[in-house]
Amino acid sequence: MNQDRFLDTYKKERLRACQLKQVAILERIDRICKKHGIDYWLDGGTLLGAVRHGGFIPWDDDIDVAMKKEDLPRFIAATETELPAFLVLQFPEDKHDSQSVIKIRDLNSFFISRDDDLSKSYPKGVFVDIFPFVDYPSVGKKWIRFVAKGICASHAVLTRKHSYSLYNTMAFFYFECRYLLCRILWFLSRLLRPCDKYLSNTLHNNWYGIMHEKKAVFPTREIMFEGKTFMAPADPDRYLRDLYGEYMTLPPEEKRISHALYFIPELIVNQDKQS
Repeated sequence: MNQDRFLDTYKKERLRACQLKQVAILERIDRICKKHGIDYWLDGGTLLGAVRHGGFIPWDDDIDVAMKKEDLPRFIAATETELPAFLVLQFPEDKHDSQSVIKIRDLNSFFISRDDDLSKSYPKGVFVDIFPFVDYPSVGKKWIRFVAKGICASHAVLTRKHSYSLYNTMAFFYFECRYLLCRILWFLSRLLRPCDKYLSNTLHNNWYGIMHEKKAVFPTREIMFEGKTFMAPADPDRYLRDLYGEYMTLPPEEKRISHALYFIPELIVNQDKQS
């Protein structure tokens, strides 16, 4: 018997309302970026949904966009005056997040995912993730996977809460050394190899060790998502194959997992429209 069947039913019945809130946030991002000449593009599962489903992957409950890290300061400055009162920009340090992901949250909602901490008071509304992208050196993909996975795994362990024990002390020392080694290798790679061909997530976000050719991303082009026009990489097929390989085949049902443990799409009805 599925002991979570009532919660699962609750989430399925309200998923569409959650998705529509996220699309509304995405429209704000699109408006700001176009006004200020900032390149952004749909990323990850959101781009996959746009290509394969014309919108959200049916069980998905988040939106991912990417932009170059060097453009983030202009975007952040613009949001200070161009976001409505019910939307807030959230930085990784606001929620003590080990990933370098900026979120735009809707305050008139509630969304708890697996990495949220209920003991902390940061905003926990429905959100859109904004991933910063940086230039990568022209080295082999295996090399990038080794370095990126090493940094991601080490950083996640080093920033996690620990209890004191001999094993944990040894593990901490191991991952500290692994992190330092990978950072040195990354520094040397960027120093010795050109960085004009590839880009990808900042290393703390690049768990799969993926990098994209810049010509597959720029110039960005329009794509339909949920009946609206947003920006996508220049070559979505190449971009998605870098991420997922053969991406048009649906995963088995047991792997169709959403991010939310629980959410409330709207706390106060019609409050957003009044803000």
